[in-house]
Amino acid sequence: MINLITLLFAPSFLILTDYFDFNKLVLAYIIVAIIFMILSIIKKRKAEDYIVISIYLVLLMVAYFSTSLNVVKYIPIFTSMVFVSIFIHATINKTEIIFRFTKKFYTKQLSDKEVLYLKNGDLYWAIALFIYMLALFSVVLMGNDMLWAILSSVGWYIYFIIILTIQILYGKLYATKMYTK
Repeated sequence: MINLITLLFAPSFLILTDYFDFNKLVLAYIIVAIIFMILSIIKKRKAEDYIVISIYLVLLMVAYFSTSLNVVKYIPIFTSMVFVSIFIHATINKTEIIFRFTKKFYTKQLSDKEVLYLKNGDLYWAIALFIYMLALFSVVLMGNDMLWAILSSVGWYIYFIIILTIQILYGKLYATKMYTK
């Protein structure tokens, strides 16, 4: 459900600002975020869900009191910053997030070379997410609201699919050969 919210947040907010008072709209989004926080607590969701909802809540409250759309535009940037930090932490501490996710969702047996490649995948994602964060930041500074709405929602999923495809193709075609004994 949190993915649906992040997908629809930017475009719906941008569209609704034309029809509703900014503070009332932000207040409505704060109420929705609080409801999702309560539901996450009741359903005992993952820590990532709390982090994302907390970022939304804090920045929406700042936006409410400052009456600034620019504050709202920083929500996806701060969310990206959190995930960049998670992957940097995983890289430094060798917690192998990408390898664990792959094991969880990929049912086939991985070769030793693939395992080694995936165990080193966190740095790739930290860099890829950092690039995305910089792109978002650039769009906010340019002031292009439509581009911000697209990049913050559908653009993220397109970017995710592209960087995932690049990682898979690189792993299949080249990287696993580096781990040949």
